[in-house]
Amino acid sequence: MKILVCISKAPDTTSRIAFTEGDTQFDSNGVQFIVNPYDEWYALVRALELKEAQGGSVTTITVGEADCDPVIRKALAIGADDAVRIDANPTDALQVASLIASHASEGRYDLVLCGKETIDHNGSVVGGMLAELMNASFVSLATSLEVEGGVVKATREAAGGLESVEASLPAVVSAAKGMAEQRIPNMRGIMAARTKPLNVVPAGDALQAASVAKFELPPAKGDCKMISADQPEELVRLLREEAKVL
Repeated sequence: MKILVCISKAPDTTSRIAFTEGDTQFDSNGVQFIVNPYDEWYALVRALELKEAQGGSVTTITVGEADCDPVIRKALAIGADDAVRIDANPTDALQVASLIASHASEGRYDLVLCGKETIDHNGSVVGGMLAELMNASFVSLATSLEVEGGVVKATREAAGGLESVEASLPAVVSAAKGMAEQRIPNMRGIMAARTKPLNVVPAGDALQAASVAKFELPPAKGDCKMISADQPEELVRLLREEAKVL
């Protein structure tokens, strides 16, 4: 089974976020970048588990420029066989999906896995767009995944319980928490990653539907008022008059 895993670069959650060019560009100065956790912990690791159980290969694919190579090498250290980087600056979800779809269709992959979203944009749309462009089945927000006899069997959370779904291959699946357990690269994997193929391919024509007008930081947190445990009346008054929640 040929599996393709979408890998994206994301800022570490401890990084301080700022913007430049009139709040239209993300300021990457001093920012530590990591593999997007949903891509790494769930999509990639589950792909490796399926390969170990059933055989086949795991390839990662990333839309990005040369500064993405360190995070791609980490994915290779975790266990991916090889990697593809489409040499383009990712500017829009549809652009990313269309570039990946072109490569995935040519490579005739059986299964494409991606994280449910990136932690910087939280769009959760690339997987669905990718499946549509590939004319493939799509399962979103999967928390478990099995592949048997050319059929994807997945579970995802639903209102009040769990939902079991099936889809035929080829398929695109977006992975949510619970899909797999995080793997830490060992020294052998880190050394092997240095020589595994990382193929850089030029970007072809891509669709694009949106552009960034402006970034805006969330409002600063307000002051915290501490109320003594023996003054419940004051707490109720503040909730009613200031917080306006009662």
